Amino acid sequence: MSAKVYFTRSITSEKVPELYKLLGKKLQGNVAIKVHSGEKGNQNFLKPDFWKPIIDCVQGTVVECNTAYAGERNTTEKHRRLIEDHGWNEYFSVDILDAEGPDLKLSIPNGKVIRENYVGKNIVNYDSMLVLSHFKGHPMGGYGGALKQLSIGVASSFGKAYIHGAGEPEKKWTADHDLFLESMADAALSVVEYFKGNIVYVNVMKNMSVDCDCCAVAEDPCIADIGILVSDDPIAIDKACIDLVYACSDPGRPHLIERIESRNGAHTIEAANALGYGTVDYELIEV
Repeated sequence: MSAKVYFTRSITSEKVPELYKLLGKKLQGNVAIKVHSGEKGNQNFLKPDFWKPIIDCVQGTVVECNTAYAGERNTTEKHRRLIEDHGWNEYFSVDILDAEGPDLKLSIPNGKVIRENYVGKNIVNYDSMLVLSHFKGHPMGGYGGALKQLSIGVASSFGKAYIHGAGEPEKKWTADHDLFLESMADAALSVVEYFKGNIVYVNVMKNMSVDCDCCAVAEDPCIADIGILVSDDPIAIDKACIDLVYACSDPGRPHLIERIESRNGAHTIEAANALGYGTVDYELIEV
């Protein structure tokens, strides 16, 4: 059975809640809204004012986790300061899920590479999740979208190193690359199962650099903006974004595709599909 992915080429703040309502899946209870707070110095991340209409619509709490690499988000103190500097606190309540330990360990009995995932313990305060992703390239994953937000994004600082190291956090930068990608797929599964599927995904194809929003020094966008996608299937929405990149005629397309292919980025989608918590078969519904 194919998944529904709603798509618009009009990239405005107001279009995000419009597509969310078309999807027809209302998130219940306390809603965790996963964003990328943006590394200090990054020029491409999507700012709080862009996300405000959908966050107001869902009436949830913005959540983030600390990073596993040096920068301005690798400690709770620095991350809170950056969240303030980037204006997230101006509009929203913000919860750094792993602000204090111990982490919550999620079991992944069917994981291909890792059998546990470490996430910020504050996740227990939420009943559902809205995953807001800025689709773009990524220095290690090839691309960043819903699956990366579910895995690396929701993982604690230690959990990020654990996924990157394919279960051996001390090897976070040296682990076998495909095992890292498969570990992301495994970790994403644990979050989907934790929320029992009560998750909605938004991917915005805007400001698409080959670099992630986690890069303090990132390349400028290399390809024209494409649109906004909304789905309740993390695999389908990422696959649809990849397909839209390949289908476009923008002269910057080869540069982004080289980044995706050189890092075997589609393998994360393949690994997630094999685990069965979504599908690569989708219906793109353009509105």
